[in-house]
Amino acid sequence: MASPVCAAALLSVVLTTGCGGGSESRAAPNDPPATATFGNSFLSFTHSESWKAYSKGNTTSCGFPVGQPKPGGVLATWNASGPPATGLGAGTRTQVGGRVARRVDTAGGICRSIGADRTTHVLIQTRPFPSSLTEFTACLRGPGLAQAEQSVDALLASTKFRSQQ
Repeated sequence: MASPVCAAALLSVVLTTGCGGGSESRAAPNDPPATATFGNSFLSFTHSESWKAYSKGNTTSCGFPVGQPKPGGVLATWNASGPPATGLGAGTRTQVGGRVARRVDTAGGICRSIGADRTTHVLIQTRPFPSSLTEFTACLRGPGLAQAEQSVDALLASTKFRSQQ
C-alpha cells in the first residue's frame, strides 16, 4: 500500500511590530489588513496578504514543511487524503465552508514538535461517510497568539469548497 500523500496549501506568516524611542505616536489605522485569496480545484480561502505560500495546491510528502514557524508566525496546512472515516471524532462542533466539522484547540499539541505554542486542528466532512476527511491544522507561535488565532478564524470563515457532496 502506498503511503498517504498530503494535498496542502501551506502558509506561514510573520506579524511584526515596530518599536521606537521617538516621542511621536500614531493611532493604528482602522482599515482591515490586506488580504489575498488562495484557490485550487478543491477549495479557496482568503488570508493575510503578508502570508507566504509554500505550496500552491501541489501534493507534498506528509509532515510539516518548515522546521519551525517564525516568532509571531502561523503555519496552516490542509490535508485532503487519509484513510476513510465514519465520524468526525471529538471537538467543538462547527462548520467550515458550509460543511460539518469538529475543532480542537490545544496548547502545544502536535505543533509543539516544530516549536509552536498552539495547535488548531479541524476535521471537515467534505464527502458522505465513509470517506476521507479534510483536515486543517494551524501551528501558532507567539508572541501575538490572539491575533494569530483571529487570522486562523478568518481563514476558516472564508473557506469555500469547490467540490459538491
